[in-house]
Amino acid sequence: MSVLVVGTVAFDSIETPSGSAERILGGSASYFALGASYFAPVRVVGVIGQDFPQDHLDLFTQRGIEVACVSVNDGFVMGAWGKAQNVPANLHLLADGNGEFARSLGLELDATGFGMGVRSKRFALYAEDGVVKQLFVEAPGEFKVSSAEHVLAHLA
Repeated sequence: MSVLVVGTVAFDSIETPSGSAERILGGSASYFALGASYFAPVRVVGVIGQDFPQDHLDLFTQRGIEVACVSVNDGFVMGAWGKAQNVPANLHLLADGNGEFARSLGLELDATGFGMGVRSKRFALYAEDGVVKQLFVEAPGEFKVSSAEHVLAHLA
């Protein structure tokens, strides 16, 4: 059994009464994948910026977690983006050229009114052996239900 996690991989800033930290590994996909990796093989699909350090990607790889970025773009754009961003070998770029992956999940986002064409809504997905078990889709402009905390609280 493997787990597919779709969400954000990012930096967080945390402040508590006992201290604070800037630019630490965060994002819903990061939290969920690292926790899930203790129980099953994990694959991550999410957007990762050029400022994301190699040692953070290596942390996922060391835990047996595959990390991928999927975008409603063609393979040439993804390839050029990967070269321009110096994407490391342990970050897989997946092109959803016609938006078929997004459409198959019912997650197409028509942004043609903004000159952006068809895109994908923000979501988190939990799958076992390639079968979607839970799907959490964000409302426009929101970041709530695709968070690791929300997903973990709603898994059976």
